[in-house]
Amino acid sequence: MTAPDPHRPDPHRIEARLESLLARERAALLSGDLHAVGALAPEKEALAAELGTLGAGALAALRRLGGTARRNQALLDGTLQGIRRAGARLSACRRLRGAMDTYDPQGRKTTIAGPLEHKVERRA
Repeated sequence: MTAPDPHRPDPHRIEARLESLLARERAALLSGDLHAVGALAPEKEALAAELGTLGAGALAALRRLGGTARRNQALLDGTLQGIRRAGARLSACRRLRGAMDTYDPQGRKTTIAGPLEHKVERRA
């Protein structure tokens, strides 16, 4: 039996690291900890680089983690969609605070001013 090549990555070790990373990513996504998700990016990039050095046989063994990665991607996509929707809603609320456009029965646009800020100046 030949000794393992110390310069070649161990597929089993990479698989364990990838599985751990995907589990941590899922937990962070489910808890809404986007900072933790972002902090995992360098580790994901390093693992991706290591995966690129593996042969086809070793990569085939990692295919079972594809479903886990796809599940995390769906969670991430949903998170991003939620952030975009929240941003759009906040933007709409800000616009309404300033003024609101409506239409009269004849279809003419009318702008209703938002709340005015009344400031009282006090003098001594």
